Amino acid sequence: MDRALNRWLPPESAAPETLHKSIRYSIFAGGKRIRPLLAMAAARAVNLEAQGCEDAACTLEMIHTYSLIHDDLPAMDDDDLRRGRPTNHVVFGEAIAILAGDSLCTIAFQTLARLPHTPATVRLAMIDELSTASGTVGGMIAGQVLDIEGEGRPPSAELLDSIHHAKTGALLCASVRMGGLYAGADATQMAALTSFGEHIGLAFQIVDDILDVEQSSEALGKTAGKDEAQQKITFPAVHGLAKSKEMAAKERAAAHAALDLFGGRAERLRQLADLIVERQK
Repeated sequence: MDRALNRWLPPESAAPETLHKSIRYSIFAGGKRIRPLLAMAAARAVNLEAQGCEDAACTLEMIHTYSLIHDDLPAMDDDDLRRGRPTNHVVFGEAIAILAGDSLCTIAFQTLARLPHTPATVRLAMIDELSTASGTVGGMIAGQVLDIEGEGRPPSAELLDSIHHAKTGALLCASVRMGGLYAGADATQMAALTSFGEHIGLAFQIVDDILDVEQSSEALGKTAGKDEAQQKITFPAVHGLAKSKEMAAKERAAAHAALDLFGGRAERLRQLADLIVERQK
């Protein structure tokens, strides 16, 4: 994945150098690469012979990293630690950080448009999938708005679901769907991948909220306890820690069940579902 990102992103030496250093500072800061890994694993679940998916999959990491750079800005979550390092705007300033996020968003779609050895219909379908999942109607940006507007409001299960289905779940679900699109999945296979993606998307956010309560900033690589400090609507706030852990386990089981259609070809997807629930950061 790092090799694919390195191929598609301008080098630090390309003008304007400060911008490209900023982009690479965040992209290569050591993330888990969960989203592109899901895409590649989904492609192989559909077709073990699927090759080259890493170029399409790396666009998911670009969009995810752009969202993190912007999330950390003073106008958003106002954080100074990400992946164990100072956040982008702390190092490069707010203006460059904003532009670095903007750039990653545009490069992601440029990359999909230029994918080699990929039919135009598939490229178009993946562009549509990624833009919808990261967009303003039920997508990541919509979820971010709901999250901001929900600060300080009484926590409710309905608002919690609407925030995280969009903010986190949409891009995670799109990850497996993009892998399916790349590999030529049929309607039945896409339905199974979508179900898997919806369940692991919810599980991911539940665990994220739990870790914010239970882990230290050193363990997480980002500031712990910010959800409570900012009065965000989270799963522990609505359901409590014990119930939240039960919910995460239930979502993992449902995600596993959704993959029965693929048999052994989906083993990597099952492992990633386990990683999402069992991770400690």
